[in-house]
Amino acid sequence: MKIETNDTIVALATAHGSAAIAVIRLSGPSAFKVVEKNLQSKNLQKKQIHNKASHTIHFGLIVQDDVIIDEVLVSVFKGPNSFTGQDSVEVSCHGSPFIQQQIIQLFLAAGARHAQPGEFTLRAFLNGKFDLSQAEAVADLIASNSAISHQVAMQQMRGGFSNKIKLLRENLINFASLIELELDFSEEDVEFANRTDLKNLIHSINNVVQKLISSFELGNVIKNGIPVAIVGKPNAGKSTLLNVLLEDDRAIVSEIAGTTRDTIEDEITIDGVLFRFIDTAGIRTTSDVVEQIGVNKAYEAMQKSAIIIYLFDSHEISSGDLKNEIEMLKEHIGTSQLVIVANKIDTESIDDLKKEFSNFPDIIFISAKTHDHIKDLKLKLLELFDARTVTATDTIVTNARHANSLKNVSNALQKVLDGLDKNIVADLLALDIRYALDEIGSLTGEVTNEDLLTNIFSKFCIGK
Repeated sequence: MKIETNDTIVALATAHGSAAIAVIRLSGPSAFKVVEKNLQSKNLQKKQIHNKASHTIHFGLIVQDDVIIDEVLVSVFKGPNSFTGQDSVEVSCHGSPFIQQQIIQLFLAAGARHAQPGEFTLRAFLNGKFDLSQAEAVADLIASNSAISHQVAMQQMRGGFSNKIKLLRENLINFASLIELELDFSEEDVEFANRTDLKNLIHSINNVVQKLISSFELGNVIKNGIPVAIVGKPNAGKSTLLNVLLEDDRAIVSEIAGTTRDTIEDEITIDGVLFRFIDTAGIRTTSDVVEQIGVNKAYEAMQKSAIIIYLFDSHEISSGDLKNEIEMLKEHIGTSQLVIVANKIDTESIDDLKKEFSNFPDIIFISAKTHDHIKDLKLKLLELFDARTVTATDTIVTNARHANSLKNVSNALQKVLDGLDKNIVADLLALDIRYALDEIGSLTGEVTNEDLLTNIFSKFCIGK
């Protein structure tokens, strides 16, 4: 992406395809002029919008060579009081793909150019409408697919993360300026920055940074969904359980053991939390090469999951055998939470089953076939990874770039602490503090470059 802000850009802001309406967005110094070239009033007179008040909507006709293309509503936003900070127009037309493209082509011919991915939001950032982390939160908000991910993205877009980072940077800048002042008077051997106070400040900042880094694990699953692997022996009912949880026939169900040869993934939101379920091949010793690949993939899925559901046929296994199987799984579980689920309770008394497996008090008894007690399983999943404790004021890191920069900040701050312990000279301390400040600044865009901006905004959708 070549960063240009002095021309006028245009793009479809709504989804591609047929719809009731579509919105075409323009931004730039000639936005009003471009629209006016093809805009007429109801009596087919030229219609001007550049002299209209900002944040007003006007009815008009888009006309090409006296042929009416569509009746439209034109929303006027005058800079700097617009999303991008520039003069902007949003044209609401009927949602025919033909009409959309006809209007866009007219605007291109009138002097606009196609917007690149994320270019409207990029201009908003460059014009100081919000900082870089808030701009990235716009993309997260668009992609949010659960109540929790929406809440976290909204909190970040409204400046929760930015405000915390800016406060850290301001505190560090105050001491950095004193260190820099010492360099100006190096020949006089004076000390303006109290080293004990500086050390306490660095510890305080680093504690906040570490908490933010730690929050990334939670933030990542909130953003991408909590991975849950469904594992067990062949014919335990794993695929049936997946279909029940998803309320869809996503996986093939058969009485033939070993039907599932590969992992099958899909997502569902439970009480506002996104879970990503992974149905796996039945775990057993097999001479079938293809099935063995499926078994290996099941183990891989377990290692990548936050929660593992071990499903077993309650009529095909004893309490002792279950204990042995759980022991065998432990090397693949790692730090994942394990939920043991007994299936097929519809053919036997649940009281008898509870007695049989009394050594496992946390077992959840279900029937995937009749949907009995599925709600209990869902409640258990929420209990094990209860992201609902996130509040509107929590600062959660969901962006991998932010997490990486915070790690760099922490490393730089640790170097400052090591330098203070070794009583190194001020100019070397200043280097590490400057590096920490640059990394903190890169989070919000106070320190940036064109390559970074291109990488971030190229991931946005066109029209945003």
